Parts: sequence; C-alpha cells; structure tokens
Amino acid sequence: MTSSGFLRGVLHRQTDADTSLPSLAEIGLNHFVPYLINRIAAVWNGDLAQELRDHGLTTPQMRVLAVLSINSGLTINELSALTVTEQSTLSRALDQLQADGLIRRETDPSDSRATRVTITEAGCAVFADLWPHMHAAQDRMFRDIPAAERQAFVATLQKML
Repeated sequence: MTSSGFLRGVLHRQTDADTSLPSLAEIGLNHFVPYLINRIAAVWNGDLAQELRDHGLTTPQMRVLAVLSINSGLTINELSALTVTEQSTLSRALDQLQADGLIRRETDPSDSRATRVTITEAGCAVFADLWPHMHAAQDRMFRDIPAAERQAFVATLQKML
C-alpha cells in the first residue's frame, strides 16, 4: 500500500479495529475538545494581537504580566505552569520584560537556587491598560451565550483542570 493509500485508510476508517475507539473522522474536529480549546485560545489571542503589538508585547509576555498582576513573587517554575509557557520561551519573555522595566527577577532569600519574579509599577500600569481589552475579547467570545451556560462552561473547565 502506498503511503497516501495508508493515510487515506487511517483518515477514513470508522473505528480502530484493535480497541474499538472511534476515529477522529468519526468524532469530527468540531467535537474533539482539545482541538476546540486550541481554536478558542487562538481566536482570543488573535483578538488581542494588535493591542499587544501596540504595547510591544508578545502573548507569553502578556500572560506573565497577567499572572504577576494577581500573584507577584512567583518562581520561574510556578510562572511556567501558570502561564502555560515552556521555560525556554518564558526565559526570553522574562529577559525582555526585565529589559523594559516591567518585571524584576530576584534570588529567593530562602532558597538561593530559586529566582522569584515580581511585577514593577510600570508592569502594573501596562497590564492595567491591557486588561480592558482582554476582558472585552472574553466578552465577545461569550456574546450570544446565556450567563448560566457560561458559568457551567467555566465550572466544567475548572473541573477538567
């Protein structure tokens, strides 16, 4: 069987013969939750793209400012988890944020191996300017969704996490 024939068979089979799992084609992308979550995140990030460019920020940098605006003084590991950003990407984001005076990195006084990241007044000001745009982008996503459905959706996401 040619490789294109193999792929055609994989993409179009109805179930996995060994496990009786439905195929992705049977489920459909519009019913596959990880795909939908990624699409929703991409739409939200796209809605904010111009605002971020206007502030000279990237999405990972915006995530750092958002998290630190709530809980400043986190370790890099904590920030990586809460910003859903790989450490190499996070490191570059932190370098730029520090160069721009929006964050500070300091050695943890109780553990010299750990670095704590704090948001500066300038970082707070930039985030305060971004927040209305972030909130508006979220509101646009829920524009035609009743409040009860929105609350149930958020509750379901929280349970999944």
